[in-house]
Amino acid sequence: MEAMDADQPINKIFLQRGLKGELFKELESTIRKNGISASYVPIEKLNRLTRNNHQGVVAQISPVKFHNFETLVENVMAQEKMPFFLLLDQVSDVRNFGAIIRTAECCGVHAIIIPKNGAAPITDDTVKTSAGAAFNVPIAKVDHLKDAIFYLQSSEITIVGATEKTEDEIYAVNFNQPCAIVMGSEDRGISPSILSILDHTAKLPLLGSIGSLNVSVACGVFLYEVVRQRRA
Repeated sequence: MEAMDADQPINKIFLQRGLKGELFKELESTIRKNGISASYVPIEKLNRLTRNNHQGVVAQISPVKFHNFETLVENVMAQEKMPFFLLLDQVSDVRNFGAIIRTAECCGVHAIIIPKNGAAPITDDTVKTSAGAAFNVPIAKVDHLKDAIFYLQSSEITIVGATEKTEDEIYAVNFNQPCAIVMGSEDRGISPSILSILDHTAKLPLLGSIGSLNVSVACGVFLYEVVRQRRA
């Protein structure tokens, strides 16, 4: 509760199933008020998460502090002629997330935007896989990715989704303008509700027998196509 009051960047809270009492009710209320993801788990799960006296609660605190979404976008728009954003729709593997952050930093992405629920947390593994880039690229968490997309569109940012559910290849899209790339989850891709509101969708040509690329690899190809077009 002190961590939440101090505005610490908490990834998730695990609560022991069956706990009761006034303090526990106050904790639940504080979690809801702060919009933090929480799960009710058996005590064995908590015992595996920590060797300390957990008192029925374990919080995973992020090593990276998250930015306020609207403030971050406003700052980027004020400072950059060609804003470049990356949105991740339910990318859940911490190592994929770390690899994406590393590539984003190398490609000059100005900010990464993820949903509060369903996204991979930033853990020590994420930071290690990112080669420390997680400390260099601003990351914002939002309640709903759709609202973030609408906000970016209202700021004249073109939103392009990476999906195989399209006829257009990546090389037909103009990235030489303020833009944001949306990458989907490892198993389902971009959710249909988000696909329906994007400005453009694009796919990568796959010339072999495998039907898809790893999301971090596909993200790298998309980001470097933006770099290629802008350098040209």
